[in-house]
Amino acid sequence: MPSSESETLPVDSRPATPRSVPAGLTLTALAAGFVMAALDVTVVNVAGPAIQEHLRASLGELTWIVDGYVLTFSSLLMLAGGLANRVGAKTIYLWGMAIFFLASLACALAPTAATLIAARIVQGGGAALFMPSSLSLLVFSFPEKRERTRMLGLWSAIVATAAGLGPTVGGLLVSAFGWQSIFLINLPIGIIGMLLTRRYITPIAGRDIKLAVPGHVLWIVALAALSFALIEGPRLGWGSGPMLASYAVLAVAAGLLVVHERRAADLVMPWELFRRPNFTGANLVGFLFNLALYGSMFMLALYLQHARGDSPFRAGLELLPMTIWFPLGNLVYSRISAHVSNGALLTLFLSIAGIASLTMTTVSATTPYWVLALTVAIANIGAGIISPGMTAALVDAAGPEHANVAGSALNANRQIGTLVGIAAMSVVLTTITDWNHGPAICFLVIGIAYLAGAFAAWLLITRSE
Repeated sequence: MPSSESETLPVDSRPATPRSVPAGLTLTALAAGFVMAALDVTVVNVAGPAIQEHLRASLGELTWIVDGYVLTFSSLLMLAGGLANRVGAKTIYLWGMAIFFLASLACALAPTAATLIAARIVQGGGAALFMPSSLSLLVFSFPEKRERTRMLGLWSAIVATAAGLGPTVGGLLVSAFGWQSIFLINLPIGIIGMLLTRRYITPIAGRDIKLAVPGHVLWIVALAALSFALIEGPRLGWGSGPMLASYAVLAVAAGLLVVHERRAADLVMPWELFRRPNFTGANLVGFLFNLALYGSMFMLALYLQHARGDSPFRAGLELLPMTIWFPLGNLVYSRISAHVSNGALLTLFLSIAGIASLTMTTVSATTPYWVLALTVAIANIGAGIISPGMTAALVDAAGPEHANVAGSALNANRQIGTLVGIAAMSVVLTTITDWNHGPAICFLVIGIAYLAGAFAAWLLITRSE
């Protein structure tokens, strides 16, 4: 089979970062970009109603503000992996950080919903550049498997802390300084990340490889058409002219992409790696996990403020007991990962999340807060274990020599899951406007996604370990 354009650098005999550099500085430098990306998703969720009110945005426009970012993020990740191989992972990481930094400033200054959507789309492009490079540099910085697994757990813990505290931080910022502040917080993080990376991360030389630009264009067009259909369907009508056109574009782009991948020498996705069951399983788990987790966080932020009348700050505080488990789970994973297989951990905690979510299919606007908080907390208790678990399973399946392409594939699938999850919640809440019924249907979708992920982990990862 033809080789993928994103086949990563051959295994180097030395790590990317000199041994004299403290591991903590390496970890901080390479987590900074991921922290901004994770923080932005959760912070924007809580700020959604404030953005709607200030910019007079509809729910559809709010969904574009969230999903426009995810669209470019997911569609450019594979191309970014190829660029990291060609130009060098450190260079692409810094480019992505700089673009994200400038786009965050543009988001804060946006005067209209359309302008904010455009800035968020650029933000997603920056995140796509630094995400796969971050994982690749981390893997090459810690080549020994045991240390790499521990660092992956700590790296995920830093990111999960940002995601877990994001709703609370977002609520505080919106209440005290306005919704613009949720984007301005990226500026100091970006500066620190860029300075540490330039100082402490050693470059990995790029290779003279060809980028599969036609395939990536088709990939982007297909995802854009899918996003348009999911987000605009409730407003325009599923059988309207624009929707029929989006279906046609999606079908044609997807069909041409299949033809391209069968004939081209330079591929968009590393299809050969998907022959490995644990690699396929990690990607499928990533898609379903992000669909459920980020779909639920998008829905819950709206539910607390629209159905229960919470302020942004109170909503952020009330979300904290539901999300604080992310970093705690990551720390637990770093301690138990050497003793329990990744497949077993993923199967167990995805099953717990699915069952807990399905118990909330009776939720309404009058459901006691403690019931909601306890049940969602149980669902999220394993989130901090699932995320590094799937990443470690993926790296083990692909090997360090495929770090760039493996990271790109996993993060692309995870972000597509986020895109679909948020859009699906928007479809449900737009179609069922009654807050006594809409969230219940959302929890049904979330529970099914979690349980499907548990089945995939058991079938494809556990059996391959």
